[in-house]
Amino acid sequence: MRWRIAILVSAAIAISYLDRQTLPVAVQAISKDIPLTNGQFSALQSAFLFSYALMYAGGGKLVDLLGTNRGFTIIMLFWSLACASHALAATFAMLLTSRFLLGVGEGGGFPAATRAVAEWFSAKERATAMGIINSGTAVGAVAAPPLIAAVLGYANWRWIFVLTGALGLIWVVWWRISYSSTSAPVSAFTSPALELATRLPWVQLFRIRQTWGLVTAKFLSDAAWFFYLFWLPKYLYDARGFDIKAVGTFAWMPSAAAGVGCLLGGAFSSYLVRRNFSLGIARKLALGLSAAVMPFVILIPHVPVSSAIALFCLAYFGQQSWSTLVMVLPADLFPQNVVGSVAGLVGFGGAMGGIAFGEVVGYLLDHGFGYSAVFRIAGTLHIAAFLIILIAVPVLLPLKLEPQLNYQGIP
Repeated sequence: MRWRIAILVSAAIAISYLDRQTLPVAVQAISKDIPLTNGQFSALQSAFLFSYALMYAGGGKLVDLLGTNRGFTIIMLFWSLACASHALAATFAMLLTSRFLLGVGEGGGFPAATRAVAEWFSAKERATAMGIINSGTAVGAVAAPPLIAAVLGYANWRWIFVLTGALGLIWVVWWRISYSSTSAPVSAFTSPALELATRLPWVQLFRIRQTWGLVTAKFLSDAAWFFYLFWLPKYLYDARGFDIKAVGTFAWMPSAAAGVGCLLGGAFSSYLVRRNFSLGIARKLALGLSAAVMPFVILIPHVPVSSAIALFCLAYFGQQSWSTLVMVLPADLFPQNVVGSVAGLVGFGGAMGGIAFGEVVGYLLDHGFGYSAVFRIAGTLHIAAFLIILIAVPVLLPLKLEPQLNYQGIP
């Protein structure tokens, strides 16, 4: 049952990446009805990322309050309807509003996924489970271009958003039937000491060093990730002279490599735990190896195009192996009743890193620094993030948080 839950959550993540790719892939068709300048297109992406960042934190708290089952149901319903609402857009403002609402909904997806992992899997299995879940990002990213192109071949662009929104609603029915049929084995993986901390207020999380370490590490590493994710096609157009057909032929390869990274990174860490390595060594060794491949992106502007694609594949592989492991750390460190909140804060840091570095990239390119400078910065970010994790989490053990007292002084 628990592996079926992992596949269910992976399907939700795949739908989320499919939903967020609808606008970029279909933008040419959309522009015929709603003319979009480059500045307006950037504003649409920023609207999504900004609300995504805010709701990543808020969505985590929502899931902790409502529980995984109800919380994930509400989150998926909201973002599916927000995705479908794009089909009603007649102006740029309406499109911007739909994009903002999509970010609000999707921001709760990964915190809910992290909490599901904490509820259903022991420490020996969590990294593998998170790898399966995180591989949904690759499935959605790889499926989006051909699926959307097929729909555009037979119907108006508005049907893309109707169909992708409908997929989310179908998932909700699947989720409710599957999750309601049994309950998560929380007691099997939770110690009494951890349960004492279940009344920890959200603000208290900001006073914990490990929280800041994970948030900062995610800020740095996701700054690089969102650069790769959003700028890969543009780099191929601008610097390598690709046309649309060439991008469609090659741009799916890094996303496929990302899926492999999700699975292998999590599986390798779980293998080390099963071989009786400590949890700290199992997680940090896998994290260190993932970070170690990222500086190779510095070579991308200086090699032939075939090698550049290969290096992008390596970067996507390393990043998603890294991301899988970082997302499982809140479940390793924190009590289950605050895992969603911590994962939300971590994801908030990652999205804000994407916004900040995106602005830096735009400035550098507009002022003549070129892609070489951008890749030099991006290639160092995961190494810096790994060092921060080593400092902030010197020993990876469940935190013994003090329970908070109620107004009667009773824990």
